[in-house]
Amino acid sequence: MNRSPRHLVLALTGALLVLASPAPVSACTRALYVAEDGTVFTGRSMDWGEDMHSNMWVLPRGMKRDGMGGANTVTWVSKYGSLIVAGYDIGTCDGMNEKGLVTSMLALVESNYGQPAKGGKVICMSTWAQYILDNHATVAEAVADLRKEAFRVQTIVLPTGRPANMHLAISDASGDSAIFEYVNGKLVIHHGKEFKVLTNSPTYDQQLAIMEYWKLAGGLTKSLPGTSNAADRFVRASFLLGALPVKTSPQYISGSPQQKFHYQAAMEVLSLMRSIGTPLGFSLADQPWVSSTIWRTVSDSTNHIVLFDSAMTPATFWVKLDDLDLKPGAPVRKLELAGGKTYSGNATDKFVDAKLFNFASLETKFEQPTH
Repeated sequence: MNRSPRHLVLALTGALLVLASPAPVSACTRALYVAEDGTVFTGRSMDWGEDMHSNMWVLPRGMKRDGMGGANTVTWVSKYGSLIVAGYDIGTCDGMNEKGLVTSMLALVESNYGQPAKGGKVICMSTWAQYILDNHATVAEAVADLRKEAFRVQTIVLPTGRPANMHLAISDASGDSAIFEYVNGKLVIHHGKEFKVLTNSPTYDQQLAIMEYWKLAGGLTKSLPGTSNAADRFVRASFLLGALPVKTSPQYISGSPQQKFHYQAAMEVLSLMRSIGTPLGFSLADQPWVSSTIWRTVSDSTNHIVLFDSAMTPATFWVKLDDLDLKPGAPVRKLELAGGKTYSGNATDKFVDAKLFNFASLETKFEQPTH
């Protein structure tokens, strides 16, 4: 859809008004990189106001799943195995399945999920991303499924005392992308390979308008916005993603393992996510919604590898999905990250058999902080 400069200015003004309000938003960034040879990486940063006690889990095919939505919940059996990162061990916030489909949950304070129809099917926010990973091989499949609106997402109040208002980004091995948001009680889907970057507030249409404003204003060739606000990160990430080499770089390939482009590209995306992050411990008294980056992932949809980079420990590691046992009946396995556990290099063999955490349900009540 073409937008006039006047429409862009109006959209930008509305977006800035949203960003100026003191909403308690936690911040994240997602960027989708597609190389000239078709290699696809999805980078994401998890920005949060405290340690989420995240752990990594291997979930095989054939698991019976409950959407934790109460009497009218959705149920299913997982068609694909997946590797996920859980938040507070109550839900899936990041993950990739064995087909290279990647899900990334990011905060969106404007989310309004509306109410399901009487007797209508429901899924809890804690399992929304897992539903996508379990049931779909591609973005197009997931979009076609969610367009049917066979269920409605409903959210919970997190252990932080804040509602889990989120939008969901997905990507696949073809470089396809989609963003799912609930705005004013309606599901809004942005589907297309051009939708590479996502941050938080405002809603995605306004994020795109802000980017167009910066292009028209010439800001991308002169300067970039530098705050930790979601709109500024969206502009910076979009510009920097577009500037990354998409083929072997003669200046840097000699320093890459085995002098292979695949490794160069992975580190390009990781360096992008690091550059967009907010330093650990950074806070502003008058902006409580600005959150520190606590971890990052770089998911390789082409080679089925997930790289994990903690901001709280001095080591980076990766996991190869193709070396995991994802057959039906295989055990759930856990790689403990909580408590400052550190790993380096290939950590695929460091997982241990474990009982899966309980996904939060719509009836779950957490003990809320007193501050």
